[in-house]
This record gives sequence, structure tokens and C-alpha cells, in this order.
Amino acid sequence: MPNDQVITVRGEDELATRAGHLFTGVNKEFLCAATDMDTWSHPSARAAMTARMRPTIRKNALTVRKLYTSAALAIAEQRGHLLQLVAVGAQVRICEADLPHETIIIDRRVMILAGPWSSGDREFTVTTSPALIDPVYGLFDATWEAAVPLADRLELPLIGPDGRAILRTLGAGLTDEVAARSMGISLRTYRRRVAELLRALDSDSRFQAGLRAGELGLNP
Repeated sequence: MPNDQVITVRGEDELATRAGHLFTGVNKEFLCAATDMDTWSHPSARAAMTARMRPTIRKNALTVRKLYTSAALAIAEQRGHLLQLVAVGAQVRICEADLPHETIIIDRRVMILAGPWSSGDREFTVTTSPALIDPVYGLFDATWEAAVPLADRLELPLIGPDGRAILRTLGAGLTDEVAARSMGISLRTYRRRVAELLRALDSDSRFQAGLRAGELGLNP
């Protein structure tokens, strides 16, 4: 799209046809503000987009910030998707304010605004105008700063690199001796860290810890 162009499309199919390439062409930053995840796409489309972005996010080459209202936490499938995003390196925050102007901003050069529902479809406005993008970007930043990180909102336990390494050894079914050697620590230290992990995950057994980690999207 040329600079300053504004186009309007109706429905997700037309949005995908005329602007879908913009989603895959993101280079540095992807921002999204929405009431919940049904604003933009169906579950299969969300999974496909996450898969495309995952390698770039993990290389720290792409910043992804997603801002939702608490409505996104009301459905288990959406909570699970948000946890998957966090697991691959995206930043997710929850705000209490309404988000009437649901928005995507790509590399601060393209913005997509979702309009109201009409006859079962939505209109989407796509623009490359800096005069329109810059003030909305500033509004996103202000709302982002006042929002709560997903981990805090769900009261997720903090699991660092060592905890994830422990989870990998538990998932692989290694004996304590083999696991400790693979991590380069003593058997006593390994068992102490396993005990700390169980407490962090509020679990009574290693098996239960693995299940709990999976539920929270914390498995490596």
C-alpha cells in the first residue's frame, strides 16, 4: 500500500485477500488491542499465525505486544492460546478498560481498525497514514502501561530457565542421577530444585507438576 492510503474492506475473507500479506510481512513489531481473540480470526487462523511468528519471536527479532480485556480470559481455549503466546516470547497484558477501537499495528507503518458488526460481518479499515497511525500508537502505549501482565492476572508461578530445565528432565523420564549429570549439578542440588519446583507449581508429585505446568503453558 502507498503511504497515506486508506481502504475499507468487509469481513475477514476480504481482509485476508486484500491485506493478509501484511500480517506475514511484519519485521520488527506487531501490536494488537482487542476485546478478545474472536475479533480478528477463528482458532485455526490464530494457531497458524502463531506458528509463523514463533521462530522470529524466539530469535528476539520481533516484538509482539497483545492487549486484551478480561473477556479474553473467560474462555478456556482463549486462555490457552494466550499462554502459548507468552511461552514463545510474546508479551500479553490485560486491561480493565473497554477497547472500543480494536486495532492491529504492524511495524508502525500499517494499521488495521475493526469496525462494528453489521449483518454478520465487520468492516475493517486499513491505513498506512502516519497521521492516523501515530496517535493510535500513543494511545496503545498509554493503555499498555496501565494494564496488567497476563502472568500476574492469572497468578502464574514464575518459572525461570532452571525450572524449565527441570521440567524437561521430568518430561524425559530421566533418573535423578542422570538428570543431575545432564544439568551439571549435584544430585542433592537437583533434588532440592525439584522440590522448589513442586512448591512453585503447588503440586504434591512430579507427575502432578508436569500436568500443572502443561495447564499453565509453562512446558518447554
